[in-house]
Amino acid sequence: MSLKISRIFLLTAMATAIFIVSHPAWAVDWAKIEPKKITLFYPAMSSFEHLQTRGRHSGSRRYPDKSCAACHAGSDERPLGDSLVHAEKFKEPAPIPGKPGAIDTQIKTAHDANNIYVRIEFDPGIQPDAGMDKEFETKVAVMIDDGSVIEANKAGCWVACHADVASMSRGVEGRTKYLYESLAPNQGDTQKDEAALAAMRSEGKYLEYWQARFNPGAKAAVVDGTVLEKRADNAIRAVKADAIRNKTGVWTVTFTRKLKGVPGHKDIVPGKTYNIGFSIHAGHAAKRFHYVSFERTLVLDDGKADFVATAK
Repeated sequence: MSLKISRIFLLTAMATAIFIVSHPAWAVDWAKIEPKKITLFYPAMSSFEHLQTRGRHSGSRRYPDKSCAACHAGSDERPLGDSLVHAEKFKEPAPIPGKPGAIDTQIKTAHDANNIYVRIEFDPGIQPDAGMDKEFETKVAVMIDDGSVIEANKAGCWVACHADVASMSRGVEGRTKYLYESLAPNQGDTQKDEAALAAMRSEGKYLEYWQARFNPGAKAAVVDGTVLEKRADNAIRAVKADAIRNKTGVWTVTFTRKLKGVPGHKDIVPGKTYNIGFSIHAGHAAKRFHYVSFERTLVLDDGKADFVATAK
C-alpha cells in the first residue's frame, strides 16, 4: 500500500471514528421504536406550595394520595396551559403576548450496553421572542429520579419548584430550584449544613438535571447537573446531546447518558423504576417561562412504566 493511500485510509478511519463518537445516538434505529406523545404545558407561577393550597388548587385534598399525573396527564395539559399562559395577575403577572399554551412532543427511549438514549421531537409553533435568554433560542431539559427524592413520584419536577425561586411569586433573586429536604427542620429557609447535604448526596437524594441549549444551525451546549439545595453542574459529565431542526421547524433533541459508574450520577439499571419529567424553553424564554410535563416513569427492558427503554 502506497504512503498516499495509507494516509487517505487513516484520515477516513479517523473521520469515521469522530463521527461515531460525536453522534452515538445515531446507532439507534429510531424508526423501530414507538413514540409516546407527551404534551408539555405552560405552568405560570404554579409551585409546589400551590399544589397543597386549598382554594388555589382544586386537587389539594387529593394530593399526595394521588399524583399530579394520575389526575391530569393525557387530557388536561393543553386546557391548563391555555388558561395559565394569559391567566389573571396572581397566577401570571407577566404574560408574554401571543405565547402558545402548550407544545406536543413525541418521546422515544432506548439503551445499549453503555448508554441510555432519550429522544424528544417537537414543533415549538410560532413563539414570540421573550428576550430573556439572549444567548439561546431554545432549551430542552430532562429531570430524573431513582425513587430517592420524597414525592418526586407524586409531583415530578414540582418538588423542586417553590414560590421563593427567582421569578416566582415570592422570588428571591439568584435562588434556583431546590428540594425541601435540603432545608433545616423548623428553621424557615435555612439550609442544612454541608455535612448533612453531603450525606444526602451520597444517598442519592437529589434530582438529575440534563439540559440542551441551542440555536438553529449550531451545536448544542449541554448542562449536566443536579438539584438538591440548589441547581449545580456536575464536575464530571455523563450526558451528551444533539439538536437538529428540519425544514418544517421540528426539533429533534437526543440525550445520551452513561448508564452507570459516573460519580455524581444515579446508576440506571434494569429492575428499577425511575421518575422522569421534561421541560422546554422556547422563544428565548428563561426561568419559569417554560413548558413542563407531569411526572412519568421509566424502566429498562421490561416492566410497567410510561417509557420502557429496550436494548438496541
